[in-house]
Amino acid sequence: MAVETKRVYGVQFWLLCLSSFLFFSSFNMIIPELPDYLSSLGGEEYKGLIIALFTLTAGLSRPFSGKLADEIGRVPVMVVGGVVCVAAGLMYPLVGTVAAFLLLRFVHGFSTGFTPTGTSAYIADLVPVERRGEAMGLLGLSGSLGMAAGPALGGLIASEYGANPMFFASSAAAVLSVAVIWRMQETVTAPRRFRWRMLKISRKEVLEPRVLSPSLVMLLTSFGFGTVLTIIPDFSAYLGIQNKGLFFTSFTLSSLAIRFMAGRASDTYGRVVVLRVSAALLTLAMVVIGSVSTDTGLLLAGVLFGVATGMNSPTIYAWTIDLSHPEHRGRAMATMYIALEAGIGLGALGSGWLYGNQSSNFTLVFWAAGAFSLLAFLYLLLFVKRVKEV
Repeated sequence: MAVETKRVYGVQFWLLCLSSFLFFSSFNMIIPELPDYLSSLGGEEYKGLIIALFTLTAGLSRPFSGKLADEIGRVPVMVVGGVVCVAAGLMYPLVGTVAAFLLLRFVHGFSTGFTPTGTSAYIADLVPVERRGEAMGLLGLSGSLGMAAGPALGGLIASEYGANPMFFASSAAAVLSVAVIWRMQETVTAPRRFRWRMLKISRKEVLEPRVLSPSLVMLLTSFGFGTVLTIIPDFSAYLGIQNKGLFFTSFTLSSLAIRFMAGRASDTYGRVVVLRVSAALLTLAMVVIGSVSTDTGLLLAGVLFGVATGMNSPTIYAWTIDLSHPEHRGRAMATMYIALEAGIGLGALGSGWLYGNQSSNFTLVFWAAGAFSLLAFLYLLLFVKRVKEV
């Protein structure tokens, strides 16, 4: 490796965490205001595409970002994602049609297809295996803080100064995220110069076979998250909760609180042990959410859901890195992220179809999502016998 560190968490690690916080703040800053912005353009019926197009592009770009992270280096891949965020934020005020807006959302998705792939691979190069889970927990904590702070700041700016200053603030945060890592030393040994032919992806370069087990677990456990994103706003209103964001607040805070401890636990007791617990808790959380009938019950269920997801994410990231070949870590992380986005997307589509705007279907929807988490638990319990533990 081109970089060696004597300390587990040196300056580079904390700069990556800062960059991750700024990056996630940037593209999440505008999300709460985009539905109204699209409506002002006359595209109210296309609100469902705001997230769908963004997620689609992120997933499609993963094989390319994974390959490039392994060949030209982690830092350039992180920079590309940040630059896309900068450009997108500057372009939103210029779009005047629904079609242009949706096209911009499609392009904006490339940002999350690139930056997290490069960041995760860089962390894997930097941190020793015995602290890997803990490190991924801290990185996830940084991103989650950005996801929480971004919308709050964006909403404040939009309410005080309007939508355009909010878009410019989003670009400014992305500029800072790139500036933090711009001169960071590369960890890939002998990175190659970019060539257009590198964008030609063969079938074997789309997925990394070594990490199919953690990717399958990620796919199955992400159904619940897609369901929550899609159904909780309507379920909250059904229970009489005026602030539809309260569930997400309880879920986010509990997720933040557990991430670091969960990562450390996976370093101590093993990835699969922690994932069995998180999958079981996630199954229980979905059952509880589908069973509650009060606002307090839903918020408490949100805490349980947050604990489960907070344990799940950093542990799967660390397990993916454990199983990956050092020369293909970018591809390995891309494979895992493809599974994440596929699970969220399928969960969102499936839950929306099953719900059908009928309040009598709420319980069925959440219990169905819990069934996928149960499958993940059974897979970890019965089929994952020997994996690389730490």
